[in-house]
Amino acid sequence: MKRVFLALLIVFGLASAAVAQRTPPAPCGPKADLSAELSNNVADDSRCFEIRMYTVDKDRIGTGDLVGDIDMLHQRFREEELAIFEKHGAEILGVFQDLGNPDTLVWMLAYRNRAHRTEVWRGFAQDPAWTALLAKYNVPIKAQVFMLSASDYSPLK
Repeated sequence: MKRVFLALLIVFGLASAAVAQRTPPAPCGPKADLSAELSNNVADDSRCFEIRMYTVDKDRIGTGDLVGDIDMLHQRFREEELAIFEKHGAEILGVFQDLGNPDTLVWMLAYRNRAHRTEVWRGFAQDPAWTALLAKYNVPIKAQVFMLSASDYSPLK
């Protein structure tokens, strides 16, 4: 169990209280939540957006209990991962197959603000349904994460 949770911390960029103190969370959300340097051109009513790109790490398949491919990763999302995130308050805006790299799944989420994102991920990481799903579909991935705020002229806020 500790190993699974540690993997979650690494793969998904979650932070324990000690790590959070060393590394401030990526900013996102409404203009008022951002520093003057970051808030230029940001909408007053922007939500916090997150784009996540998961590429199957073929070099790690078969090490330990890591198995699978892009189809297994899509099945994990299809079966329950999105539902678990929604249960904890995330809004899923879309899930995509990267046609330039077929081993990559891209998805986009929205939260009320940065604090809400932290709350959603905490609930997700502690959900027994996620632990069971990860055990069933333990696909090794490399993750890229982009935190965004909508521009003041964006139709999506």
